[in-house]
Amino acid sequence: MRQRLMLDVDTGIDDSLALLYLLASPEADIRAIAATGGNVAARQVATNNLAWLELCGAPDIEVALGSDVPLTAPMQTSEETHGPQGVGYAELPEPTRTLSSRSAADVWVDLARKHAGQLVGVVTGPLTNLALALEQEPELPSMLKRLVVMGGAFNHPGNTTPVAEWNISVDPEAAKIVFDAFDEGTSAEPPIICGLNLTERIILRPGHVAELAKAAGLPPERIAADDPLGERSRCPNPVIRHLSDALRFYMEFHRAYEQGFIAHIHDPFAAAVALNPQWVRTRAATVDVELAGTLTRGATVADWVGMWGRAPNADIAVATDPEAFIQHLIERVGGYAAAFNESSGD
Repeated sequence: MRQRLMLDVDTGIDDSLALLYLLASPEADIRAIAATGGNVAARQVATNNLAWLELCGAPDIEVALGSDVPLTAPMQTSEETHGPQGVGYAELPEPTRTLSSRSAADVWVDLARKHAGQLVGVVTGPLTNLALALEQEPELPSMLKRLVVMGGAFNHPGNTTPVAEWNISVDPEAAKIVFDAFDEGTSAEPPIICGLNLTERIILRPGHVAELAKAAGLPPERIAADDPLGERSRCPNPVIRHLSDALRFYMEFHRAYEQGFIAHIHDPFAAAVALNPQWVRTRAATVDVELAGTLTRGATVADWVGMWGRAPNADIAVATDPEAFIQHLIERVGGYAAAFNESSGD
């Protein structure tokens, strides 16, 4: 049976790849997509989602606009990481599809009620929309089959501050509300949290982009560290071309911050876990979020052994086979992109 999904994203280069992965997955049934501000502003996130859906000729999936700002903190975005439109050097066609008239929080609540016990929530951006949904419907955790979150860093450095990961750092108050809502007994399954401690091991390299094109039945796509900055793909396949241009920007960003000419693709991994939790080995913990620390605001703190006297509220992803996942991703997205080889336009 296909897995019903509610996506909440801040698209985003790696969110884009996650969306393409799910569109390529026959077992995924995306019921709606919520757009939250994070990598770029919420309305640009929504435009990116609509553009990818239209480019791929996807079914008419509802795309709902989420909150423009975090619950209490000033808004911060990350165009230096993801480009001015959030998709690197890619220039997606302007979508003709329209936004939902409903808010993202309303969609969360409606789908959770409509598909009680069957809906998997996937959040790869800040948790603002889900926190707002919980204000409307405190019983929402018990209605979900599972929640998968890309966020946090556990016994691992942050990527926004020395201790905080981006999605949590944008709206720590929302993250705390969500994690607190999943206390013992409030949900059938505890949330699976995919933090930087694991997702920074999911690394896409230039050779993987070449393999992606080959999987689509195309000549290898070339991205190289010695290319001029901002080089653009000439691939006739629009999916591969836009992905290549997005990933090149991401690799240039990682190199500028001395991480190598690579791309950490956090979000596709969380999407895969939502479809098949067997991709990860997890460890139960009680997760909380630091809100007041002068140096540590936004840090996700895991109590692994019960020091707080509180029951675990999350399963933290701690191990996987990164290269096996990368090959799975390449085969699935590349195979999906092959359908666009005869396309003459964008």
